[in-house]
Amino acid sequence: MVKICLECQSEPEERGPGSALRELLTDGETASTDTCSGARLTDFCAVWDAGVFLVSAAGKGAPSGVTERRLNEAETLNSVREAQFQRLEAARPRGLGRGARGPVLRMAGQPPPWAYIAVLLCVLSLGGAIEIPMDPSIQNELSQPPTITKQSVKDHIVDPRDNILIECEAKGNPAPSFHWTRNSKFFNIAKDPRVSMRRRSGTLVIDFRSGGRPEEYEGEYQCFARNKFGTALSNRIRLQVSKSPLWPKENLDPVVVQEGAPLTLQCNPPPGLPSPVIFWMSSSMEPITQDKRVSQGHNGDLYFSNVMLQDMQTDYSCNARFHFTHTIQQKNPFTLKVLTNHPYNDSSLRNHPDMYSARGVAERTPSFMYPQGTASSQMVLRGMDLLLECIASGVPTPDIAWYKKGGDLPSDKAKFENFNKALRITNVSEEDSGEYFCLASNKMGSIRHTISVRVKAAPYWLDEPKNLILAPGEDGRLVCRANGNPKPTVQWMVNGEPLQSAPPNPNREVAGDTIIFRDTQISSRAVYQCNTSNEHGYLLANAFVSVLDVPPRMLSPRNQLIRVILYNRTRLDCPFFGSPIPTLRWFKNGQGSNLDGGNYHVYENGSLEIKMIRKEDQGIYTCVATNILGKAENQVRLEVKDPTRIYRMPEDQVAKRGTTVQLECRVKHDPSLKLAVSWLKDDEPLYISNRMKKEEDSLTIFGVAERDQGSYTCVASTELDQDLAKAYLTVLADQATPTNRLAALPKGRPDRPRDLELTDLAERSVRLTWIPGDDNNSPITDYVVQFEEDQFQPGVWHDHSKFPGSVNSAVLRLSPYVNYQFRVIAINEVGSSHPSLPSERYRTSGAPPESNPSDVKGEGTRKNNMEITWTPMNATSAFGPNLRYIVKWRRRETRETWNNVTVWGSRYVVGQTPVYVPYEIRVQAENDFGKGPEPDTVIGYSGEDYPRAAPTDVKIRVLNSTAISLQWNRVYSDTVQGQLREYRAYYWRESSLLKNLWVSQKRQQAGFPGDRLRGVVSRLFPYSNYKLEMVVVNGRGDGPRSETKEFTTPEGVPSAPRRFRVRQPNLETINLEWDHPEHPNGILIGYTLKYVAFNGTKVGKQIVENFSPNQTKFTVQRADPVSRYRFSLSARTQVGSGEAVTEESPAPPNEATPTAAPDEQSIWNVTVLPNSKWANISWKHNFGPGTDFVVEYTDSNHTKKTVPVKAQAQPVQLTDLYPGMTYTLRVYSRDHEGISSAVITFMTSAAYTNNQADIATQGWFIGLMCAIALLVLILLIVCFIKRSRGGKYPVREKKDVPLGPEDPKEEDGSFDYSDEDNKPLQGSQTSLDGTIKQQESDDSLVDYGEGGEGQFNEDGSFIGQYTVKKDKEETEGNESSEATSPVNAIYSLA
Repeated sequence: MVKICLECQSEPEERGPGSALRELLTDGETASTDTCSGARLTDFCAVWDAGVFLVSAAGKGAPSGVTERRLNEAETLNSVREAQFQRLEAARPRGLGRGARGPVLRMAGQPPPWAYIAVLLCVLSLGGAIEIPMDPSIQNELSQPPTITKQSVKDHIVDPRDNILIECEAKGNPAPSFHWTRNSKFFNIAKDPRVSMRRRSGTLVIDFRSGGRPEEYEGEYQCFARNKFGTALSNRIRLQVSKSPLWPKENLDPVVVQEGAPLTLQCNPPPGLPSPVIFWMSSSMEPITQDKRVSQGHNGDLYFSNVMLQDMQTDYSCNARFHFTHTIQQKNPFTLKVLTNHPYNDSSLRNHPDMYSARGVAERTPSFMYPQGTASSQMVLRGMDLLLECIASGVPTPDIAWYKKGGDLPSDKAKFENFNKALRITNVSEEDSGEYFCLASNKMGSIRHTISVRVKAAPYWLDEPKNLILAPGEDGRLVCRANGNPKPTVQWMVNGEPLQSAPPNPNREVAGDTIIFRDTQISSRAVYQCNTSNEHGYLLANAFVSVLDVPPRMLSPRNQLIRVILYNRTRLDCPFFGSPIPTLRWFKNGQGSNLDGGNYHVYENGSLEIKMIRKEDQGIYTCVATNILGKAENQVRLEVKDPTRIYRMPEDQVAKRGTTVQLECRVKHDPSLKLAVSWLKDDEPLYISNRMKKEEDSLTIFGVAERDQGSYTCVASTELDQDLAKAYLTVLADQATPTNRLAALPKGRPDRPRDLELTDLAERSVRLTWIPGDDNNSPITDYVVQFEEDQFQPGVWHDHSKFPGSVNSAVLRLSPYVNYQFRVIAINEVGSSHPSLPSERYRTSGAPPESNPSDVKGEGTRKNNMEITWTPMNATSAFGPNLRYIVKWRRRETRETWNNVTVWGSRYVVGQTPVYVPYEIRVQAENDFGKGPEPDTVIGYSGEDYPRAAPTDVKIRVLNSTAISLQWNRVYSDTVQGQLREYRAYYWRESSLLKNLWVSQKRQQAGFPGDRLRGVVSRLFPYSNYKLEMVVVNGRGDGPRSETKEFTTPEGVPSAPRRFRVRQPNLETINLEWDHPEHPNGILIGYTLKYVAFNGTKVGKQIVENFSPNQTKFTVQRADPVSRYRFSLSARTQVGSGEAVTEESPAPPNEATPTAAPDEQSIWNVTVLPNSKWANISWKHNFGPGTDFVVEYTDSNHTKKTVPVKAQAQPVQLTDLYPGMTYTLRVYSRDHEGISSAVITFMTSAAYTNNQADIATQGWFIGLMCAIALLVLILLIVCFIKRSRGGKYPVREKKDVPLGPEDPKEEDGSFDYSDEDNKPLQGSQTSLDGTIKQQESDDSLVDYGEGGEGQFNEDGSFIGQYTVKKDKEETEGNESSEATSPVNAIYSLA
């Protein structure tokens, strides 16, 4: 008797959905487990888990009668033991890797096979559970403890205007009852008339329609759902009433700030629940425009990086929007008073390239407005969003950039907000902790702020406890594993009470986060709660333990009918349920033998698979489920149907237009199935027109047309299967009959060979004969013979051999133990024929393998194993049934005996091996007829471990500004612990020798493959401080780091200046601008500019200019307006000039870039001289004399025109152009349209340009104007002379009587100032309503007195004054008015 000790580790092996008990005790041996803790003799049962039957174990504690009956019951499973034992062999302890979890087996001597069963029983005895099917009839019949199905959130915020609803729903059988606690005390609902509980639910409703304050009900609530089998708990629900307090009244004085200074407008919103949403608007409810200069921070404050004068144009009001109450509260607005040196807010300066200096604002280096200082810290919880914010002031407005120290920002989770002032990282995890820093920079300098981020975590589930349903006497466990930061504590409760205060249960054992149940009984039913918590939160989970005793029952409909096609694969399902989990067996036609093996395979979920259906498989199949409480059975009737096959297929045809074509499609099918035949054209359903006739076995097309050409597919289908065949129809157009009739015949692919016959049958050969099909006017060149076998790859055809087209019989070489089927394909120059119909099958006799698997390897996947792999052999090299592989291995050069194992797959893992030692490996093929030849020996290695030593005596020699030489001492070979891949140097740039230059400290690496002692690291940055470490690298990874070495690279040449820009504002000057090099690589001492003028192939003298390191602008005075310039700019350090950047000045408008004449024929240098309605075109070319060209031009309305040009007719004038329109133009050769010039764009001038004659400058016009002026002057002189002589005017008897149009003219020729019919005077303006518009002149008659009245002396002179007062003294108006208006003068003249 062998004693076995099982050490159950703290993390038992997890069972996957396919795990199963592989074998029962055999050979009458008995296991003694007296000295084993927790390892007990168990029987096995099945678990219905998502359609898969798992195996669990029932404990020894069950009644002896129960155990005896189950063991007797298990003895009936003889048919499945062999396959299960083979799987168990793969699960033996030798297959457990270092990281495998499960029992550790310790024994002396070689144990019998049942010892491994005991190991598996220990694992399964703690993992068995029953899953109740979702069938409503079962769900309603079985007793179940309560389960919480719906509850309110932990932090429950409610609207004070609504009734309060706290949800709690649960299920169970019988239906549970509910009660609540408030602040950990019993909440008596009956005593409060406002509180009620919904019917058949635990949901609380607190009604305020009759009054009451919601704040009185704030607190912590917890729901309890109870029935006779246990009590389930909800989360602790914290009820809070939403609050939206008013903004405190305050008077805000105007904020006085100097232009360019930073400013923060604080919001300080009232604390609400939940926190309000903040936004800024003006008092006129216009949103405040935000940009990188003015923006709102996460705290709600409004930040101005620098204040500008235009910021005074509005006021600023902070608004708070409260979610629950849907209200917005507005703070009293801020008004700004900006002190400035430039009082005028010139809008043209807003886009000025140097706006601040133009307004007299001093430029400043950046400084942080938020957060303060140079460093801060922030804590965030795992799974939440991390928001980092940096807001800086400065002139000009600084740019913000974000970095993470020692790594990159997580690109998949990081995004920038608020104009790059905020960095948001979503769904934070532990790897997001570390130091982040923001860099604020403008042209005056930069500043950085470091934020140390710590990621904590509220508890989160690693293994949430699940409901446990067991049969009486079975074992099980509840596991509650959670993680968090800090590590959460675990507290167990049962039915809502702490486990410590619950009645003792000898069948229950608590081991930290696991509760183990052994020998459960009906009385063990309860609901367990696991509460895991830390300072950041808690998790509460309910899991019930239910013990069921249910006889077997079937879950599928009874007496199902399954119809399947001959030779197909099918599966018969038989879902069932019971507790203890029943065993399932299949029988056919009432026979007593269990179905498994051969053509049958029974899955662990009870399904029966028939690999290949034959006629004799038809019948009635019975599945029987059995446990100690009874049995249940169900029947499935299987009918086998003949396949649907097209035995006369449509053939490719060539038809003339207008003829009739018939495509045949004759089908053979099972007469009990309904057949449907349809046609496709070009893989789309065919519409049967009136020119087509579809019959049962053919398709006829009358009057064939070109549109009928294409592929036609006949589809024959039943409700179970289908077959299809395709043919191609070619339609020929009408044409004259050719003289060579054979040459005119169309060629096509050959027809398929037919009538295949096997003769001369031998053990390793057979003769195949066939009849060739029609070659379709193209001789057959080759025949390809293919074969198919039905054991390894049924239905897959492989090429066997190829024969000349003149052969129709061949001897085929065959492999042993292959069930061959052959077909033949004919090939001509057009293509391949369809395969022939397959031949009859021929199986060769078996033999031992004649070869072994190839590509044998031995490599470690972990440090203590070696995985042996190989390429499996195919059907033609198996030579017999049950192909398997004998794997042998032993340590190399140790003379130890060979270890061996038989494997059916293509890999085997050797466990518990030393680190990286060589092994001799052999893999030999074997089948039922014998073994293959002696295999070759292959050397493999066990797994590698990390190297244990680092390179020593690392020496560094600086070679130049970008490279160093390394030298080190090699490590001892026994410390490598694997294959030495390389020595690797890790180096990083610690800092630059230039002050205030930020550098990336990202680690870089350089590898030196093989066992080397020296190497070179290149591509370093000059003028920098570096640190370097070295490691040894093997296949597992890096070894320990060497001592850190420091070195400094000398000064080097700088990189090219950045953003070199060439602008040409006019024809006299060219402006150059550039930025400093990205990598100075030393102290810049200046810039060197080299430029040269060129015009076509002519190049001028090169000019060199040297600039100071601070100069980034230069203006070049052009020598002529035609030439272009080529500029080359480089930066200099003490070492020399760096990389140069080259740019050219823009090309002149309306002219293609001059180029040298190319070697090939082409057109270039197209020149356009446009006017308003025409343009002259000229170009250069290297065509021969007499070549004609075409000028193609298109206007902006996409109207294209062409002008043919005869040879040597340049320049060409394009007429009928439109003024001010843009045209595109190209020139191409009329005989070679592909040879074209580049497309150029030009614009015609406006209709009237400065070149047209201006009438104002013409002599005749000037003379005419002078004559008119002289005539007017003479008339005015005559007018004043006549006025000065005193004209006769009648004097009114009353001065206040207005002049009227009825006053007649006097005989002496005098008249008054009233115009007849109130017509306007010449030169006055008439309004839209016909009234006279008053002229804005001091001489207006209306302004001479109120109401337009005037006063005159006896001599007729006007004596009124310019007054609107009616009661003026007459003495104020008795003076004569000598100065009259021009209108008066004209009347006087008349």
